[in-house]
Amino acid sequence: MSAVTNAAPSPNPPAPGGDDTIVRPTRIEPDSPPRSGVPIHPTAALLLVAVDNLWNLADWTVISWAVTVPCSFATVFLPTLMIQRLVKRDGWGRALLFAVLLGGLAAVPTSIFGTPVGLALLAWTGLDRLLGRKGKGR
Repeated sequence: MSAVTNAAPSPNPPAPGGDDTIVRPTRIEPDSPPRSGVPIHPTAALLLVAVDNLWNLADWTVISWAVTVPCSFATVFLPTLMIQRLVKRDGWGRALLFAVLLGGLAAVPTSIFGTPVGLALLAWTGLDRLLGRKGKGR
């Protein structure tokens, strides 16, 4: 009997009466594990919700917005960039895109945009796990 470790048909028939094992090298793909359905890591979404809700404290002090807006952007942008790059293993372009997007939402001087978006991303992550889909960076 002949055992073939790869499903491809053998161009050479096995020797009569012999037990030949044909071993073929398998093709190794570059590091490209399947992407999860969730584009943002849950920690980045949670950070967006937390920083966005800090606006409730600063809504009435318009004078401090010159400090609060850039600080809110930076406190979401930098961690999201690192989380997406190092934990979720996104490329620099994709990680930068999501960091700018979430940082921009956090910098809007009300908690109207960031909180619903962050909660929607967290719900998406929860549904993904509930349905049993596993992706990279989790």
